[in-house]
Amino acid sequence: MYHMKRLLCMALMLIALTTGVKAADFNAKEVVLEHIQDAHDWHVTDYVNAEGDTVALAIPLPVIVHSSTGWHVFCSSQFQHHADAEGLRKGPYNLAIATEGDNAGKIVEDGQPVLDFSITKTVAVMFINVTLLLCCILFCARWYKKRKPSDAAPGGFVGLIEMLVMYVVEDIIKPGIGKGYEKYVPYLLTCFFFIFTCNVLGLIPFPPGSGNVTGNIAVTFFLALCTFVVVQFSGSKHYWKDIFWPEVPLLLKAPVPLMPVIEFVGIFTKPFALMIRLFANMMAGHAIAVAMPCIIFLVATMSAGVFYSMSAVSVIMAIFMMCLECLVCFIQAMVFTLLSSVFIGMARAVPEGHE
Repeated sequence: MYHMKRLLCMALMLIALTTGVKAADFNAKEVVLEHIQDAHDWHVTDYVNAEGDTVALAIPLPVIVHSSTGWHVFCSSQFQHHADAEGLRKGPYNLAIATEGDNAGKIVEDGQPVLDFSITKTVAVMFINVTLLLCCILFCARWYKKRKPSDAAPGGFVGLIEMLVMYVVEDIIKPGIGKGYEKYVPYLLTCFFFIFTCNVLGLIPFPPGSGNVTGNIAVTFFLALCTFVVVQFSGSKHYWKDIFWPEVPLLLKAPVPLMPVIEFVGIFTKPFALMIRLFANMMAGHAIAVAMPCIIFLVATMSAGVFYSMSAVSVIMAIFMMCLECLVCFIQAMVFTLLSSVFIGMARAVPEGHE
């Protein structure tokens, strides 16, 4: 174990040397934010060219924008790699990517954001995740298509997927919703496997992974919005009655509708909790996992004892956080599916004697 830690520490030091990272110029905040934020290109690493300049190795992505001169479609590699004195990475058609201020990370024209439909890093990672998930599910479906119900249970990858599906359906969806749960199974299984796939691939530090999809609040907002719509359309008449005319003392609902207002606000706090819980947990996990190895560079100019001891601590903590994130990937997908099932079940619930 000692030799393993030492090798990992030496590997991180070698990466720092080969990528041209200098301790004096190292900015841990930029490294962490670069990983958890969206971008118009897919940054892989930095390297030092023959002239001694640090160059970013990045995968360019399509840019689709509408500016004052109309629609433009081009590659993000046409933007300059370094920002000018105004904090802008200049590009074609009088467009630029802002690196500072309120519009940091956005494509602007004369300092103002434009209508942006670009394939950003988060969108590209989602496309990859969805494609991979579809291939896995269709592969399993094709396996079942060639078998009979009387055949032996599957093993290997198909058996693993069946185990996950049965666990989610029998232990999460069915208890949470109750009678009539079957019609909600496709949606909730889609939520579970999409979130789980995005979380797992987000742990891979190189393409096609490294995307912080569920740590993007726009993604979690859409997922929570879908659950919100399903819950409201699944609500029974008793659900709406308990919101606008709950069974409480009359003074709590008339003439001042105190309880109806509280219940109505509760309609929106449930999906809000779904959105924030998934977003905050995944973003924080990614940020901590990336921040731990940064300790090596921050103490590089200190004494040898401090450097080696803190480097060992950072490597151990980074490994621990990565192992913990593997568990969190599953837990967060399970919790989102569980809470969605409970919210749907609560909306469909009918009190005893009111069938």
